[in-house]
Amino acid sequence: MSVLEGLKPERVFYYFEELCKIPHGSGNTKKISDYCVDFAKKQGLDCICDEHNNVVIKKVASAGYENHPGVIIQGHLDMVCEKEAGCDFDFTSDGLRLFTDGDYIGAHGTTLGGDDGIAIAMALAILEDDDLPHPPIEALFTTDEETGMYGASGLDASLISGKTLINADSENEGVLTAGCAGGARARIELPLKFENSEKDFYKITVSGLIGGHSGIEIDKGRLNAVKLLAEFLGEVGEFNLADIFGGAKDNVIPNRSECIIACEKNPEPLADNFFKSRAAESDPGLKVSVEKRESRTVISAEDSIKIVNLINELPNGVQKMSEDIEGLVQTSLNLGIAKIKDGRFCASLSVRSSLNAEKAELLKRLKNICEKYGASYSDGGHYPAWEFNEHSRLRGVMIEVFKKLYGREPVTEVIHAGLECGILCEKIRGLDAVSFGPDIKDIHTPRERLVISSVRRSYEYLCEVLKSL
Repeated sequence: MSVLEGLKPERVFYYFEELCKIPHGSGNTKKISDYCVDFAKKQGLDCICDEHNNVVIKKVASAGYENHPGVIIQGHLDMVCEKEAGCDFDFTSDGLRLFTDGDYIGAHGTTLGGDDGIAIAMALAILEDDDLPHPPIEALFTTDEETGMYGASGLDASLISGKTLINADSENEGVLTAGCAGGARARIELPLKFENSEKDFYKITVSGLIGGHSGIEIDKGRLNAVKLLAEFLGEVGEFNLADIFGGAKDNVIPNRSECIIACEKNPEPLADNFFKSRAAESDPGLKVSVEKRESRTVISAEDSIKIVNLINELPNGVQKMSEDIEGLVQTSLNLGIAKIKDGRFCASLSVRSSLNAEKAELLKRLKNICEKYGASYSDGGHYPAWEFNEHSRLRGVMIEVFKKLYGREPVTEVIHAGLECGILCEKIRGLDAVSFGPDIKDIHTPRERLVISSVRRSYEYLCEVLKSL
């Protein structure tokens, strides 16, 4: 039974629900890519699917638009896979369990994938609409955006002929994004020594934090569960770590972390006092629990302290604000993953900056900290900043159409999050790009909500922009 039946625009929500039935987390995009290829075949449209599962679908111009410059409509096929604690859901095999609540669409217990499934749904609805006036269209659906923009990075630019790109990967209606930060991912590994312990074992869990997007929401001062737990462990005194775990994606602020420690004294009273003192307006749901556990192998005391001190010394959050654009974060990083795996402590961080020199300096700082603790360091997934284009024809058209439909001017901004526009502008010389999208709340978290009325307005807006190009 369709959950979204009757919502308008009907075909947009039809395709969104169909996409939600297909598991499509980052690294698991073959099936959703195949769905788009099959769609193109059924519509009689030219289609290319490359080795990265990127899909390009081409549609000729409607009557009267044959000589207009071609337009690329772009979004990414993968989604961030986060779920609530205890949620019985397998992102590799289960379709999302959608629900509606007033003007919102959500998924029970999990992220929704509105980022960026709604972009794909809008593009498919446009491609099947033979009554819509439009220039030549190339729908570009990329993969693995959420884990490093690997699809866009691997794209053969010769597959694309257009020079005008509408990216539908933004989450605030009425905002046109015209530039973004560049970034990279840093990975840390520390080899560990293990031993036995006769001490009592305790599991400490930090939960209830808000978390969120490590770019867009890094300036909101939200607590990082991994950093918070390590700060507490620095107060415990003598102990051995048996395990530590927190975060699932380096581009998501961790909202939960846990560890198992062996120590002489029950840490619960200390934990209660410590976490009460760290309560913040940004995370009113902060909780901590301490439970006794069975004995197990532990990490040596020396390496346990190394892990805690390493985490505590790693910089995190906003590092510098822009001096040119008020309120814009210029450089930041997020410790998104910490865990014990294969006898090593492993951590992963997302690093962002509008300035390549500052990004390089921050990565160098991370490397130096790793060397201090005898940990190995590597970085990858580099993507360039997308520089603001003062002379964008596309942005001018989108502003005028917005004013006609909404009776006001849209906000134009440069953001701290990474968008594929930077990679695509680097690959396609002379590319004119703008990003927009409907309202999506709490992306990258199980609280993610897509605003139904905003999708309707945004789709109508996109159709009017195509008519005007």
